[in-house]
Amino acid sequence: MDDVRIFIDFGSTFTKVAVLDLERETLAARVQAPSTADSDITTGLLEALDTLRSTTGVSEEQIRNAAACSSAAGGLRMVCVGLVPDYTTKAGHMAALGAGAKVVGTFSYELYGGELREIASLKPDIVLLTGGTDGGNKKTIIHNAAKLAEISGQLPLIIVAGNKSAYDEIKAVFDGAGFCEAPAIPRNSVTDFVTGAPPSGKPDTDPPRRGPEVCYTANVMPEFGKLELQPVNDRIRELFISRITKAKGVARVDGMISGVVMPTPSAVLEAAKLISAGTKSEPGFGELLLADVGGATTDIYSIASGAPTRDGVHTIGLREPYAKRTVEGDLGLYHNLDSLADIFIRDGFENHDDFEDHDGFELNVAKLKQLLSVPSGTELTHYQLLLSRLAVKTAVARHAGRIEPVPTTAGDVWVQRGKDLSGVELVIGAGGPLAFSSNPRFVLEGAIAAPSEPYILKPKSPVFLIDEKYILFAIGLLSQSEPDKAMRIVRKYLKRL
Repeated sequence: MDDVRIFIDFGSTFTKVAVLDLERETLAARVQAPSTADSDITTGLLEALDTLRSTTGVSEEQIRNAAACSSAAGGLRMVCVGLVPDYTTKAGHMAALGAGAKVVGTFSYELYGGELREIASLKPDIVLLTGGTDGGNKKTIIHNAAKLAEISGQLPLIIVAGNKSAYDEIKAVFDGAGFCEAPAIPRNSVTDFVTGAPPSGKPDTDPPRRGPEVCYTANVMPEFGKLELQPVNDRIRELFISRITKAKGVARVDGMISGVVMPTPSAVLEAAKLISAGTKSEPGFGELLLADVGGATTDIYSIASGAPTRDGVHTIGLREPYAKRTVEGDLGLYHNLDSLADIFIRDGFENHDDFEDHDGFELNVAKLKQLLSVPSGTELTHYQLLLSRLAVKTAVARHAGRIEPVPTTAGDVWVQRGKDLSGVELVIGAGGPLAFSSNPRFVLEGAIAAPSEPYILKPKSPVFLIDEKYILFAIGLLSQSEPDKAMRIVRKYLKRL
């Protein structure tokens, strides 16, 4: 096995390893082991690599050149602070999700003491501070900077991405509170890791702790209604590599592989964008929706314009990005079964007329909580499929846009908030509970528009594909250096349902 690349995903439930043969453009091997993020993350990695060595001919040099992504230990926890909920706060929220973060809290307007205590209790890895268009309102973002400075000892890192006219005042506030400016790492570091080149930007040792850090980047909304998310996306990913992976203990793998180059959701988003757009020489599939059902979260990605498909509908609110991700932290199939069960009890029973065994439901959910994999028994499989479908249904409903009538003097006017995905013709399923499911089509049908929810703009009649081999993370990583090969490989392994 000469021309191969090894890619690793440190997940919340499993550590996955995929070996891609770039000469034959095939998946040469795939192994996994339970993740051990709560103790020593290298334990699960060593187990997976031992399995890989015993089943393939990969060399130690190829293992050392492996590139990884990570969502272990809860992923990258972020809090977003903005001015107005529907605009700068939402823009910051979109930027954080697009960079692969898990947003654990959002706050708008001027912060007060109770909200500061809440932010501290959330223990974020990063606080994203936004607010005001360039040249617009400065008062709120300066006030919020001063309030955050009051709890500087509990905030390891702040990214400022708001009204640039306020940056001098904000810098004076943070300098006075003892914040240090976070250094950047070279832009080519991600490509270095993915290609196996010597990692030019990775520090040899953990940087000394200098106190809370702050960095400044371009405004996420420089003009009213105009989004500029890429600069802050790039900065978050840089900081993930240089700081957050070490905070999560991932630095212990640096001597074993090339490095962790991005959050897992970023890798999946890169794969989704590749599948949709293709490359200059490889055609893509067009607009799509991707449901990634995991043990800790259910992530939804839409690569689509989301423009209204119905006549006479007007859009309101902030225009959403073409490539959008949302993450639902209460819809994981293993770590959040209690939340899913509550949703099913509240909503599911009344939607299943033939479902009357409430005691059996609670008993089997308790059994599912003891498993780390898709069940094999008929009864447990039935419940796992129901909950997996509910996770997809709920997550897509939260991701998709909605329409509603608004009364006016001239009669009702239909308005749309968010993306209209009703015309999307392709839905892709990913994640262990789908890849290893006995009936992935049943699960993915939760993404389809329902007559009982006509105002939720879900896909109407899509084609379903499944990431059967569970390799989208590897495709996303490979696409950074070999997009044509990545596209041809993923085309081979997306199975139509």
